[in-house]
Formats: sequence, structure tokens, C-alpha cells
Amino acid sequence: MTIDIKPIFNEPTLVVENEVSSLVIADIHLGIEWDLYASGFSIPSRMQKGLDRILGYIGSVDPDRIILLGDVKHNVPQISWQERDELPYFLSTLAEHTHVDILPGNHDAGIEFLLPEGKDVQLHSSRGAVIDGVGYFHGHTWPAPELLEAEYIITAHNHPTIRFTDPLGHAVVEPAWVRTRLKKEALQAHYSSMDLSEGWKDPRVFIVPSFNELCGGVAFNESLEDDLLGPIFSSGGVELDNAEIYLLDGTKLGLLKHVRKLNGPKKERKRKEKGRR
Repeated sequence: MTIDIKPIFNEPTLVVENEVSSLVIADIHLGIEWDLYASGFSIPSRMQKGLDRILGYIGSVDPDRIILLGDVKHNVPQISWQERDELPYFLSTLAEHTHVDILPGNHDAGIEFLLPEGKDVQLHSSRGAVIDGVGYFHGHTWPAPELLEAEYIITAHNHPTIRFTDPLGHAVVEPAWVRTRLKKEALQAHYSSMDLSEGWKDPRVFIVPSFNELCGGVAFNESLEDDLLGPIFSSGGVELDNAEIYLLDGTKLGLLKHVRKLNGPKKERKRKEKGRR
């Protein structure tokens, strides 16, 4: 069966169809309100609002499984009272509708203690897993070797956005999808015990925007490789210049190297400053 990957328009969510149907959501960051409160910002919990959004996706897509692509919770290294109260309920509610897979991210320390008992929730390795023919990992670690043999890899962690700046300096930031490929030669240095020429399928990589609007993101059109989070990005293992950029409404902006030209002078200054350092 041919793997089909498509977004839900105007939502930071993917639907992956192969033998089964998977709903993919990244960077929910439950409990971020507690962190903001500790910093002096009082915001009511948005957990139920986020849960209702996801239940709406489930109602329209009817997936066989939900894949939570890391950073389900927010606070590290501690677990906040908000997370202890909300996360088991959140996961239990999702598990009442379908199987739940969690690919833990860097904010998910201790999440194993918050999993609801007796529910259909599976916690995978932080290095990712191949599920129904597609490789998934959050992005804060090197992916497990078996992911490099998949035809498609879906990752998150960087909360990709594009910053639009007008001539007066006013900026608008929009979440974005990034579709690209890996650089085999750059990865071979890390996976030295493997011969990547064997079983290499030149996987297509999808970088998923953040589900939680309070988290902000990385403006890919203003970032260099080592500005991005995660070793696979900072090592140069992901093709960026020829990455395809899409907004949530489906607008194709083109290749990242062309989108960067809109911010050319600022970008050039950043490169020169980096060179001097």
C-alpha cells in the first residue's frame, strides 16, 4: 500500500495513511500555563480547549491511532501539579477513542509516571520508532538507525515558523510545515558503524509545527543550521536550502533558500557576525 501523508488544513496536524490511519500531533506542552504563572503571567489552563480540538480531529478523521510526537508535557526537570492533574485525564480521554503512541521529547522527563493505568497508551524510545512503515522521532536526539531505512520520517522539536517582515520592520510569524530530505554524507560520520548506502531510501522528512500556540517557534527563514535544535539539524544532516515550506492553510512559499532572500540583508549580517566569532 502507498503511504499517504497529508495535513489537516489550517491545523498543525498530519494524517498518515498506510495499513492503518494515524493522526500525528507534536509539541502539545501541557502544563505550560504553570511555567508562565511562575514567570508572572497568569493564564487559565488551556488543556480542555486543546483536548476538544484533538477530539474534533478524531471525529473527522476516525484514526486507528494517535501519534504524539514528543513534548506532551512542558515542565522540566520537575513535574508540576498541573501536569499531575491534567495529563492522565488528557491521555485517558484520547485512549477511549483510539490507540495512543508517545514518542517522548526533551520536555517529557517523568511522563512514564503520568500514564493512565489500564489504557491503550504506549511509550516508545526517545530515539524514535518505525510505526506502520513511517519513522517518527521528536528531534532532540539522534534517530534510531532503523528510522534511516524508512521511506518517510516525521519529526518536530523546532516548532518551525516563517517570519514575514515589512519595510517598516513590523513582523508577523506564521507556523509552517517543512518538507525536505536528509544528507546521507553528513549522517555517515555519526552512524560510522553502519553503511548507509545499504538500505538507504533517501527518506522524505516532514517537520511538524507546534500544536500549542503559546510555545513560539524557530523562524527557519532567519536561522542557520546550528541555530536549529537537535543534533541531526546542527550537524548539517538535514537539507535546508532546498526544503519546501508550506503555511498551515496550504500556501506553498517555495524553497527555503528563496524565502530567505526576503530577509537577505539581515541574514547576511548574521552570517558575517558568525564568521567573525
